[in-house]
Amino acid sequence: MDCLVVVLLLFTLVTCSVCETFFEERFDDGWRNKWVKSEWKSSEGKAGKFKHTAGNWPGDPDDRGLQTTSDAKHFALSAKIPEFSNKNTTLVVQYSIKFEQDIECGGGYIKLLSGYVNQKKFGGDTPYSFMFGPDICGTQTKKLHVILSYQGQNYPIKKELECETDKLTHFYTFILRLDASYSIWIDGRERDSGSMYTDWDILPPRKIKAVNAKKPTDWDDREYIEDPNDVKPEGYDSIPREIPDPKAKKPIYWDDEDDGMWKAPKVPNPAYRPGAWKRKKIKNPNYKGKWKIPWIDNPEFEDDPDLYVLKPIKYVGIEVWQVKAGSIFDNILIGDDPDYAKQVIQEVFSHREAEKEAFEEAEKVRKAKEEEKAQRSREEGERRRRERGRDRHRDRYKRRYHHDYMYDDHDEL
Repeated sequence: MDCLVVVLLLFTLVTCSVCETFFEERFDDGWRNKWVKSEWKSSEGKAGKFKHTAGNWPGDPDDRGLQTTSDAKHFALSAKIPEFSNKNTTLVVQYSIKFEQDIECGGGYIKLLSGYVNQKKFGGDTPYSFMFGPDICGTQTKKLHVILSYQGQNYPIKKELECETDKLTHFYTFILRLDASYSIWIDGRERDSGSMYTDWDILPPRKIKAVNAKKPTDWDDREYIEDPNDVKPEGYDSIPREIPDPKAKKPIYWDDEDDGMWKAPKVPNPAYRPGAWKRKKIKNPNYKGKWKIPWIDNPEFEDDPDLYVLKPIKYVGIEVWQVKAGSIFDNILIGDDPDYAKQVIQEVFSHREAEKEAFEEAEKVRKAKEEEKAQRSREEGERRRRERGRDRHRDRYKRRYHHDYMYDDHDEL
């Protein structure tokens, strides 16, 4: 076992000797020296605060992140990182988030920013180069954003990607390669993949349909044809619809003199074919398939070999709005090595079962409190019903007493 650990450590050292980590944040001691809280929305009283915490059901109580607090607020903070470019290298962006709250409506994404950013004013209008992560609203919207900036314009991915919505920690990973291909992981497993050329409307498509093309006159798209060698059977048109039942026998009690000549009952003729005779169908030897409009090179397409290259990155930021707060951001990683990203996930998820158990225990406590509250409400409702019943009984007694009193007075008159 010790030898295995040594081998794994050596493998990690060799791997990391050739990979590069541009930024990594586990929100351990010293994180406040790197992050700047924005004053955006503060003057309007709409700015929320972050809390440094492991949350309500942590897998590891010592593993803390930043949690949004205060409902219906905007949250914004950023960290400056050594400027880097993903030109000629793979880009890996990864972080974890846990929605401890019933979020109802709000974001849980991160942003990469280029150029100069006034971190004290960082907000929703600040230009960014990359945005990635969940955006949830009600039961319908469970969107996973992947937005890339190209020549100053933002382009969202065209695919409908869904995020996780439970209350446990989940990792989101985006990998962008030199050929503009990408992969999206959730919890270390590939959820989707594709290319910037096809999944974003950044460049015109390489190929377009030749809308003016016409099907060639000699194109045979009949998959089946009539068999030219099939011959109509002799006497086909005179085949009767019904024939005497060959299995029928004259009843023993039948008397030809009294009952007449016995005839077998009619049954459908298996040799009869309804309608006019038709040749049978066979595979067409000249079948070329269904004709389709051909694709041609798009004259408007002009390739950009640096399509995958973002503007040099200088900041990473969290900027979200939430109806209900309680999301914990953690384990932010920006680098060029997918293997190291997966290693981080495995390290954090070594406490996954403990987190699940803590969550389940917290759920039991929550449900018990809700049931206790509901029971108190039921008891209070019953108490009020009894009081109303006593009040109605007292009112009926008063009305009856008043009626009897008036009736007695009338008799005396």
